[in-house]
Amino acid sequence: MRRFGSLLSSPSVISCAALLLRLVYLFVFFHDQPVPAGNRYVIGYETGSIAASLASGHGYGSPLYAPSGPTAWITPVYPFLLAGVFKVFGAYTFSASVAIRSINAIFSSLTCYPLFFLGKRLFGNSVGITAAWLWAVLPAAVFFPIVWVWDTSLSALLLITCLSATYAMDDRDGVRTWSLFGAFWGFSILVNAAILSVLPGCFLFAMSRARQRGASYLKLASVAAAFLAITISPWVIRNFIVFHGQVALRSNFGLELWLGNNPEVPISASPWLHPNDAAKEKQEFLRLGEVAYMREKRSEAIHFIATHPADTLRFQYHRLMLTWTGFEDSLADVWPTAKPMLRAELALNYALPLLMLFGLLLAHRNFQLLSLPLLNVVVFFPAVYYICHTNARYRHPIDTVMVVLSAYSIVWLVREIRGRTVLWRPFKRRPEAISEV
Repeated sequence: MRRFGSLLSSPSVISCAALLLRLVYLFVFFHDQPVPAGNRYVIGYETGSIAASLASGHGYGSPLYAPSGPTAWITPVYPFLLAGVFKVFGAYTFSASVAIRSINAIFSSLTCYPLFFLGKRLFGNSVGITAAWLWAVLPAAVFFPIVWVWDTSLSALLLITCLSATYAMDDRDGVRTWSLFGAFWGFSILVNAAILSVLPGCFLFAMSRARQRGASYLKLASVAAAFLAITISPWVIRNFIVFHGQVALRSNFGLELWLGNNPEVPISASPWLHPNDAAKEKQEFLRLGEVAYMREKRSEAIHFIATHPADTLRFQYHRLMLTWTGFEDSLADVWPTAKPMLRAELALNYALPLLMLFGLLLAHRNFQLLSLPLLNVVVFFPAVYYICHTNARYRHPIDTVMVVLSAYSIVWLVREIRGRTVLWRPFKRRPEAISEV
């Protein structure tokens, strides 16, 4: 029995169980999918289009299934990974679709490792085990790697690893370690530029801890920053040359801002106006070119925000709800007419952020400054999506932090309940004691 318990406590076993669950879901996913016309599987939308362009030798470009020249729509790591899959299995084939979704499943399963070690480092072994198992069975963590061919699962793995590395720097003062720290952050940003939003807070935390222990914190931070810059510089230099200094990491902010802030937005966004779905917008994109199109959309969005402040605030409220609950409307609006399955989804969607919030409060009370990197991720990562538009996929990378904090809440609550039960037991009169009186 003890050996079985130790197996269940192993991050390797948990990761393997997570992978098995995701592969089973992969089988179910394809079993229920009809064969598309011409056996051409839709894989990755803009990511897939760029990957197909790379695989066919036409370079990093054409994000909308039509030749349009170079692009900086998406940072390069995941499109290059998908391009490699296309090279081996063929572009938009069934085999390529299975391969990339299996790779996503591996990324999602490997996330159990940093979750385990971060939870253990901060809050103890029980929290590490609970966090890893929560991730293994979390519906969103099973769903996204299989359904969405995007950087979503890889971003989740890298973000929680960056956060774990930030805490691990607490007792490391070697120049080599700090250079790897900076390079890893740089690589993560090249996977998902949104990770840049939590970089300053994590760097400042690592620097302050180094300063407290008397290390040469300015030197170490400078080394980390230099290697971060070296890592992302080829992509940034390429963009400055290709787009004449008008793009650094990504080009598509104007479009994303406009999709969430224009006269046709009903609640929080207007995804049907995306150039992938709207022929008129696609033609406009092809006519103007990427940079000019994005600049035009940014101007339209800013004008709408300036002239419709009440609508803008309303959209942001619904985006806030969508980010943290998975629904654009409040619980009071959805619950009364919801069916049992939807109510179960609502309960889970509300439970995770509530447990996260409680865990964050506990962490701040018990560990104070050590909770700041966790708070940094929760506050800053989704901020840009409140302004533009969002869905559950965009939040998924910080689901990892939510799982750690939720695991801390669960373990704390279980211990409190057990403690109260133990305290209550001495006051209960055992049958044999009653007979002796």
